[in-house]
Amino acid sequence: MIFPPNSPIYEYVLKNGYRSSPVLQQLHESTLKHPSHRMAAAPDEVAFFQFLIGLIGAKKVLEIGVFTGFTTLGMALSVPHDGKVIGLDISQEYTNVGIPFWKQANVDHKIDLRIGLAIESLDQLIANNECDSFDFIFIDADKPNYPNYYEKSLQLIKKGGVIAIDNTLWAGSVADNSVTDVSTTTIRQLNETIKQDDRVEFILLTVVDGVTLVRKK
Repeated sequence: MIFPPNSPIYEYVLKNGYRSSPVLQQLHESTLKHPSHRMAAAPDEVAFFQFLIGLIGAKKVLEIGVFTGFTTLGMALSVPHDGKVIGLDISQEYTNVGIPFWKQANVDHKIDLRIGLAIESLDQLIANNECDSFDFIFIDADKPNYPNYYEKSLQLIKKGGVIAIDNTLWAGSVADNSVTDVSTTTIRQLNETIKQDDRVEFILLTVVDGVTLVRKK
């Protein structure tokens, strides 16, 4: 079930559903001031990823779409001291918001930020023989490229590793076949592709705007 952001039950979850570090909360508050703040993951979603990273013992993480680095910080706080979060984004302006908070949290040494086209950065990782080496990958970038990000992530994730794909319900528009814009159509098709993909196990969760978890067999 998806609750409206201002509903009492969702407010209850934000208050009582998880623990958050003070610096992570500060970055969230700074992100809310950004004109494009709706691009950021929700706090309970980030907390879920933090729990999941600990649950699977992830050390090497890839994030496709960093924005202000809110999720990046949450994941960097969750990997061990010798862990690594590689973050891909096209905008230095966006990511500059989060960098001071990464340093404040003393996790900036865990974060490898790469500015440029995500497709090119992914191809470089593949060319550098980093296939089958990542424990956890989070996809939350431009929706028309989701199928490309998914296929390249499957090359980079190790067997048993988890890929999390954000916005797979796209405000419910995926269920309305009369909605045919590029982003909706792409996400709808990717959902169908994953369902038929025998390379993986998966579950689409009704977390925030839909989060699909994919586990490579």
